[in-house]
Amino acid sequence: MSQPSRVEVLGEHEDRFEEILTPEALAFLARLHDGFAARRTELLAERDRRRAELAAGGTLDFRPDTRAVRADADWRVAGAGPGLHDRRVEITGPPERRMAVNALNSGAKVWLADFEDATSPTWHNLIGGQLNLVDAIERRIDDTTPEGKRYRVGDTPATIVVRPRGWHLDEAHLLVDGRPAVGALVDFGLYLFHCGRRQIELGSGPYFYLPKLENHLEARLWNEVFTFAQAELGIPYGTVRATVLIETITAAFEMDEILYELRDHAAGLNAGRWDYLFSLIKNFAQHGPRYVLPDRATLTMTQPFMRAYTELLVRTCHRRGAHAIGGMAAAIPQRDAEANAVALTKVRADKEREAGDGFDGSWVAHPGLVETCRTAFDAVLGDRPNQLDRTREDVEVTADDLLGVHRLSVGLPTDQGLRANVAVALRYLTAWLGGSGAVAVFGLMEDVATAEIARCQIWQWQHHCTRLTGGSLATADLVRRLIDRERAALLAEGVEPDLLDNAVRILQETALGEELPAFLTTEAYARHLVRIRTAA
Repeated sequence: MSQPSRVEVLGEHEDRFEEILTPEALAFLARLHDGFAARRTELLAERDRRRAELAAGGTLDFRPDTRAVRADADWRVAGAGPGLHDRRVEITGPPERRMAVNALNSGAKVWLADFEDATSPTWHNLIGGQLNLVDAIERRIDDTTPEGKRYRVGDTPATIVVRPRGWHLDEAHLLVDGRPAVGALVDFGLYLFHCGRRQIELGSGPYFYLPKLENHLEARLWNEVFTFAQAELGIPYGTVRATVLIETITAAFEMDEILYELRDHAAGLNAGRWDYLFSLIKNFAQHGPRYVLPDRATLTMTQPFMRAYTELLVRTCHRRGAHAIGGMAAAIPQRDAEANAVALTKVRADKEREAGDGFDGSWVAHPGLVETCRTAFDAVLGDRPNQLDRTREDVEVTADDLLGVHRLSVGLPTDQGLRANVAVALRYLTAWLGGSGAVAVFGLMEDVATAEIARCQIWQWQHHCTRLTGGSLATADLVRRLIDRERAALLAEGVEPDLLDNAVRILQETALGEELPAFLTTEAYARHLVRIRTAA
């Protein structure tokens, strides 16, 4: 197919890909890179500088140079666009065709079409996902399985909100001026180019979730991208709406500032709990046992430092007219009645707590949990679309509150927790390398975020030789034995050996090295793409 000479498509062509990779769309991506790729590189360098500063013994606090932004009580964000006023239940998942139909028909108010943590970044998944979004908006996504099961979008589908990849990820299947494209700009640009006007004409709009932001300067860059892109495509200024995931410990100290930078396009903030824990470990990895966290199953939102984070988020959002969206319920319905009852009880308690704390909605990962989440929020909201009027002026959060892992009410990591982290990380990585980004493991829907917390806890525990509750020490040798045991179990289950061995290699390199890599996906992503291109 013809394309601008500056843009080279390395990914294999598949049926209908030319509908997404048009010369006009690729030229638009090139212009986005002209305007913003260099600044993105500078901001990633700033991440590295700040991480090194923390590793050397530094700490975090609210920024003195932006105190005026936090203190000014008068400014407000744009708020919800059409179709976003009621967000009491949001369902997340990759933009795979049948999953898209299920999510749109689930009864949730919003579907987060996820090109990030829930999508394995194969070329097929990324461009196929863009095609599926166009087809969903055009109501031509109907599908019938070989067994005769029919998938069709109903009359009242969920509002679509797209999550592009974070600033840190490249797209090696697409080169701009000979360099890998910026994954975030590819995902955002292709969706806005093909679906922005379509969504406006349908009475909705081009809406986005922004992941992995670490400070307000990264939010400012997104705002500049929005402003430029709308002007380029003739879309009215302010039509784009963005909800930012507060899923890094550094961003937790800049919630006001992030909303301020995006104020003409901001709809809300979300509490991304698993990446938040990963970020806490990552940034304070060298600070010794003080920041060693126990089993992730015990790190619920009732822990003091997590409650400080979520309550500050609600207060910040509602003070600025923004939605506060709660965290993921990763549980999925179980066939065993007793196990299912236990899972639903935990989800119900989590959502009731969020609704009671002032959140306007929350996330689930499975259509079977939509009713549980909706019931919890219905009990608080009634017929109101949100509770923005609940400003939570009672909340006062300090830097010590956000960093107060020493106030945990649970004990040491456990032998079972270490085994579970090894199993989850290895099983997820194997599936991810095989092209699946949302994977059911032991009754939970796992994605990159949960794999990250599993992987970095393994690193943290063995790096500090943490004593486990069973009396043994978490050492690199123990972790290797557990990896070998889990590998044997997966081989017995019929997992493809090559995929499994690549997953073992990635886990060993990112969980047992001297340094904790900033993102598992930085290493795994590159290996993944090399494997795909070699296979092609």
